[in-house]
Amino acid sequence: MGYLFEPPAHVRVPVRDEGDFPVGRIICVGRNYAEHIREMGGEDTGEEPVLFMKPARAVALGPDVPYPPATTDLHHEVELVAAIGPGGVIASGVGIDLTRRDLQAGAKQRGGPWEIGKAFDNGAVLGTLKPGPPPSEGGIRLSVNGAVRQDGRLEQMIRTLPELLALIGKYFPLAAGDLVYTGTPSGVGPLLPGDTIEASIDGLPPLSFRMIDRKA
Repeated sequence: MGYLFEPPAHVRVPVRDEGDFPVGRIICVGRNYAEHIREMGGEDTGEEPVLFMKPARAVALGPDVPYPPATTDLHHEVELVAAIGPGGVIASGVGIDLTRRDLQAGAKQRGGPWEIGKAFDNGAVLGTLKPGPPPSEGGIRLSVNGAVRQDGRLEQMIRTLPELLALIGKYFPLAAGDLVYTGTPSGVGPLLPGDTIEASIDGLPPLSFRMIDRKA
């Protein structure tokens, strides 16, 4: 029996001077910067970081990103993103994990999974990818309407990218098309429709977009 509809094409992310990267799935890491753990009310206990997923359709490229439904507390989290190819990491870029913090907090209180706060359409904003090895050091920053909110260093990661890839591989064998969001430094905060967001990681193409009302 054939499809009764045409399945959606792969979501594709531009790669500088290399065409497009077809996204298969998005694997995200939580609790990978000690200061962010503390600002969320926790402590770095040395436990494994949290792993969760977003669907490929969560990718948003801008320049406009719609404010998601069912939340009044949307937060930004700037992250280094690694793109996996047939032989391992082939490119990297600046990403923002958007989080419906109120829904995530409710899920935590109930002891449930985080999908309702994380795995929504347009919840994984991503800039142009740069081919080659990802940076292992340098600044990672985010500003909203010109005001700096997040200003950290990649060296502050509790687990490095190779360590994260090894950890993820124990549970979800990595495959070509995977994107890995590696965690966020401290300074996360709310966004509103009309906000302009600019994010950067030293050595990678910058990311900027405008948050618009979902009815716009």
